[in-house]
Amino acid sequence: MMLTTSLTVFCIGLLVALAGGAFGASIGANYGFILTGFVVLASWGIVVATGSTFSLDYIAFGPFMGPHIVFAGGVAAAIYAAYKGHMDNGKDVNSPLAGLGKPSVLWVGALFGAGGHIVQIAITYIPWFGSHTDSIALTVLLSGITARLLFGGLPGKGLFKGSLHNLKGRSGTFAQKIAPSDDFGSQWLRWQEKPGQLSAIGLSFGTAAGAVSLVLASMVSSSLTARGLDGSVAISSANTFAFGISAVIILFLITNRNMPVQHHATNIAGLAAIQFFPIVGGSFTATEGLGAWFHANESAVLITLVISAIAGVVTMFAGEFFARIWHSRGTSHIDPPAAAIWICNTAVVSLAALFA
Repeated sequence: MMLTTSLTVFCIGLLVALAGGAFGASIGANYGFILTGFVVLASWGIVVATGSTFSLDYIAFGPFMGPHIVFAGGVAAAIYAAYKGHMDNGKDVNSPLAGLGKPSVLWVGALFGAGGHIVQIAITYIPWFGSHTDSIALTVLLSGITARLLFGGLPGKGLFKGSLHNLKGRSGTFAQKIAPSDDFGSQWLRWQEKPGQLSAIGLSFGTAAGAVSLVLASMVSSSLTARGLDGSVAISSANTFAFGISAVIILFLITNRNMPVQHHATNIAGLAAIQFFPIVGGSFTATEGLGAWFHANESAVLITLVISAIAGVVTMFAGEFFARIWHSRGTSHIDPPAAAIWICNTAVVSLAALFA
């Protein structure tokens, strides 16, 4: 809790968050998130070299480049710009909003950046829940909901007119009511909304994320311990590496390629690997090299990768569910991956604690 050690430190963090939110609005929410991914990957070089996670904690996921700041600020600024009539699509999280030439749009991004900083810190102080969820993802979700409620109504019709879930009189079962339809304007990702596609992406990316997380946790932690440094930092942060790669993939999505959006799956699959590997008998100690570590943990690795694959699939389906009930039926972007991450994080951490 370095950013709350004193009032002065908190205020500095708040000031940086104001800048981060405006930054995200200026360059566009998705571009900001992509930069978060690059910073995560660069931060791992610092972790390996120094055993410190300061770059991950206070830059990549902190008050400047944290998704709850830079991405959430950009999302809120986009729907505000649509509300004011400066752009047509409030779900547009790609366009750099500095190009609108409207300073008020950037100020809204700044305010939501500051709000994200405060809310994220507040969540971490909630007894039990604060340590059993992803406070950053939950903040992104709450910020998106707030922006929708505040600015999501028709332009010129006043604030607090937004709707979270508009079914426009559709009949049928709940599943039929929320099924993707072009009648509701822009959908989320039409090429990955079917069960078979969600399963394939979740299985493949989830397995890969689990494997990468296990290797990083074992090899880097053992290397740090051998140098007299705290190896546990590599274990606790291992799931962020695959998440960083997934965030960078968004760059190719923006270039009008139908890329799979799966950072929620890699995040949770990697987390599941780290949480369950010791439970199924695995050891992160790899003092004799990667080959010897694999040989000593063959069964545990296989079981853990199955768990990671399952976690990846479940998280992909959760993301699609939240896309259908919030994102697709409204005027703004309420982030499906963030909605999936916080609840799946809570489920994984709680289940691991139950079985430990």
